[in-house]
Amino acid sequence: MEIRVGYELIYDCPRPTPMMLMLNIHYTRASDIVVPDHVTTVPSIPLSAYRDTFGNWCTRLVAPAGRLRIASAALVKDSGEPDIVATSAQQHSIQELPEEALVFLLGSRYCDTEKFSEVAWSLFGQTPAGWDRVQAICDFVHNHISFGYEHARATRTAWEAFNDRRGVCRDYAHLAVAFCRCMNIPARYCTGYLGDMGTLPPYGPMDFAAWFEAYLGGRWYTFDARNNVPRIGRVLMARGRDAIDVAIATTFGPNTLASFKVWTNEVTIG
Repeated sequence: MEIRVGYELIYDCPRPTPMMLMLNIHYTRASDIVVPDHVTTVPSIPLSAYRDTFGNWCTRLVAPAGRLRIASAALVKDSGEPDIVATSAQQHSIQELPEEALVFLLGSRYCDTEKFSEVAWSLFGQTPAGWDRVQAICDFVHNHISFGYEHARATRTAWEAFNDRRGVCRDYAHLAVAFCRCMNIPARYCTGYLGDMGTLPPYGPMDFAAWFEAYLGGRWYTFDARNNVPRIGRVLMARGRDAIDVAIATTFGPNTLASFKVWTNEVTIG
């Protein structure tokens, strides 16, 4: 299958404002890109790119005073297969983990694991280690949090999501990641495109999505506590410790996000 993805962000800035963007498709999907997702701006301004410490592709710019439109559109090939389910995937002991996975055992800005240890072990300590434990975490988070865009709050931590019992996809991901780390399972936060392909209506407004990956059986597997079923058509943009590492835009000055649009549509071929 082929998926058309893209976005349009419109900012109003009272003065020139530096920005860092993380809006490109992840390099692991590079061979699937049919039409590249070049970042464009109106008015046209200089852009520079770099890779961060997690390998994500980032863009730097200085937004001029006034209105700035940032947009991109791409076409991506996809297998059309759902997320992999590997129920036999085993949990590693800490000493067996590769060094690059260790940072994803630690607490972070939004995954405040130091508050969760007793709760996590009381909830999941009796579950079978490995895939079943991560799935039990997803089941709990999926049922514990009530989803609603009106519940979005950029500063909510995993501990606050646990106590508020409401939020959006990033809150589901943060809470599941925090629980996994407390159970000694490396977990990393992911963001990207996820359309409605393969699901039944009604459909909500399109937005960037958040999910997570857990390290089991010698590799990273995708889990999604918000939807809690294997989905098709995920297009990864960035990975990190939590949402602060993969923010779509980090701005260094006052601004207003005047418009925000995201699209993810399957292309009918033939």
